[in-house]
Amino acid sequence: MEQNAAKPPAPRVAVVLFLLKDESVLLGRRRSSVGDSTFALPGGHLEFGESFEECAARELKEETGLDINKTELLTVTNNVFLEEPKPCHYVTVFLRANLADPEQVAQNLEPEKCYGWDWYAWDNLPNPLFLPLEKMVKSGFNPFPDH
Repeated sequence: MEQNAAKPPAPRVAVVLFLLKDESVLLGRRRSSVGDSTFALPGGHLEFGESFEECAARELKEETGLDINKTELLTVTNNVFLEEPKPCHYVTVFLRANLADPEQVAQNLEPEKCYGWDWYAWDNLPNPLFLPLEKMVKSGFNPFPDH
């Protein structure tokens, strides 16, 4: 390897959350250099010393103001974004949870990162989906426990 060749960025860990309400899932439209204008689950970077569940609850609260309960680990995926302006590599941890209070309403608390949040029926998701979510959908995955 050349001495002055650019070293690829280290993989990072993202934690994302399937927040379920009836037969719908909460999605936001991203404002980001990675996956801009795609629909994605709430979530973000795992911080030092945090559990996956703590990260999911923190990120959801920061992004939407919502509180959750009954968090459950679903799966982990490996996502390499080579087509982005800045190539990156994420290990994405998927969790599932329910609202602590079903009457809560999602707010857009980080408008610089998201165009807004809404509930979408699992069988009628918007497009385009963010790559990690798109891969899950195409695999036939269904986040609803009874399916």
